[in-house]
Amino acid sequence: MKQKLPDILKTYLILTFILLFFAHSFSQTSDSILLVEKKDNLIEDSPIVGMLDSLLNVKYFTNQYFNIDSVDLNVYKYPLDSTPRFSDSIYEARIEYLNALTPIELTFNKNVKNYIELYGVRKRDLTERLLGLTRVYFPYFEEQLDNIDIPLELKYLAIVESALIPNAGSRVGAKGLWQFMYGTGKVYGLTVSSYVDDRFDPMKSTIAACQHLSDLYDIYNDWSLVLAAYNSGAGNVNRAIRKAGGVKNYWAIWPFLPRETRGYVPAFIAVNYIMNFSAEHNLYPRDPGILYEGIDTVTVRDALSFDQISEFLNIPMDDIKFLNPQFKLGVIPATHGKVYVLRIPKSFIAVYLNNEDSLYSYKSKKGLERDKLLAQIEKAKDRGIHIVRSGENLGLIAQRYRCYISQLKQWNSLRGNTIFPGQKLIVYGNSVAQSNNRPIKRSASQSKHIVRSGENLGLIAKKYRCSTKDLKEWNDLRGSTIYPNQKLIVYKPEGNSVVTASAPGKFIYHTIKRGDTLWDIAKMYDGVTVAKIKNLNNIRNTRRLQPGNKLKIAING
Repeated sequence: MKQKLPDILKTYLILTFILLFFAHSFSQTSDSILLVEKKDNLIEDSPIVGMLDSLLNVKYFTNQYFNIDSVDLNVYKYPLDSTPRFSDSIYEARIEYLNALTPIELTFNKNVKNYIELYGVRKRDLTERLLGLTRVYFPYFEEQLDNIDIPLELKYLAIVESALIPNAGSRVGAKGLWQFMYGTGKVYGLTVSSYVDDRFDPMKSTIAACQHLSDLYDIYNDWSLVLAAYNSGAGNVNRAIRKAGGVKNYWAIWPFLPRETRGYVPAFIAVNYIMNFSAEHNLYPRDPGILYEGIDTVTVRDALSFDQISEFLNIPMDDIKFLNPQFKLGVIPATHGKVYVLRIPKSFIAVYLNNEDSLYSYKSKKGLERDKLLAQIEKAKDRGIHIVRSGENLGLIAQRYRCYISQLKQWNSLRGNTIFPGQKLIVYGNSVAQSNNRPIKRSASQSKHIVRSGENLGLIAKKYRCSTKDLKEWNDLRGSTIYPNQKLIVYKPEGNSVVTASAPGKFIYHTIKRGDTLWDIAKMYDGVTVAKIKNLNNIRNTRRLQPGNKLKIAING
């Protein structure tokens, strides 16, 4: 149970008085008392530190846009180069004070302390850059969090995820301020095409992140578990809960979470702490240059390339790329009435608006003028990217995009038939439009799908060729939880009610994934039963099935 606020305030005021008396002596303490556990490399090689270190490459930090008055901000009168350190009891009291102000459980322990030392001692210069960037992004974060009535402290999550670097990318493919993976971003309306990746758009991705956090809370009703699920996925959190005996508490399931996620919530708590007690640690915001109120937006109404913008308006190319990472190829595909927002330094706004028409028709040194851009953009509309999932082979992918295996190999310069999960393949064809979220014609009448044991929204969406977002909207679902025998409203695609093995021939191949059972496989294909799979594949002992084995699946059952 949380302590009442008045008592906490009394404790905090007493401790602050003690702090003022001993602050200078604490600041001179030897580095030997810095307690950062390194024996298991919990912090040293974590993605959180990698994102933080990336701030070194952001060039905009200056003292031009707001002044840092050390006399006003240094309320504890620390020496300029002082690095204050505090006892565990002071850390604990301060975090308990913050805990009383939020529905998110904030706890102090050695894991949290390790990250406090990271931000407050070892990476002080980078933390001051973070403090400057909060003035850029936090007002918008808070507005969107407040719109859907979830805790404003969740704004600190973006610091842990990306160190507030808008073009951040991870080794596993997560992108942007909120580090959305491709699939999750697509569920929340973040478009990824050959030219545009909305995951890098600060405004669109913030709205998507708030919706995602809200949906996760509907599942867990616990913000610490929400943070863990945001980082590692609901599947990993659910497995950890089962291993912990069904206890829905982050610290109870902590030993069973992936290694990276074990440091995630402690880092979030430490960031919350350091952002609120930065002055106590002799940390002050670094001016982020033009990023702070030095950027404005213009509307792009016609096809335009970064080369045209840079050459015609004399805006440095590095600035255009950094401020607009959502345009993957340096091309803004504004065609057929679709407009886009471009971020540029404020000093160039007037010249852009005064010369907008001339800019569209300007031919850059690379020869990229309007007609060539339009032809390039139109060609890309038939092109898509397919990310290979575990268990897929070229035959299944060719079936999905209604093409031949030989074409897939030609488009991607493949010599053999071997592909790998996570591999990106170029695809062309009519069904690319479906893969890029273009509408599929559907029956006007409702149908019912009765949920079977083991099914989830992803499997059902695949069966009816829709998205999980469609299923949620049709059934007014706030979260992703469904139950056996639950009746779901679905609208079947016209001409083909569900996904079936519809390619020419007598059968297709299904590659077994780890954990698959014959019953799991059978329910993925309309009209297919376990008995039919066994008969077609001469299976007598199902225990001999191994991941990677291929099974014949009969067309139309």
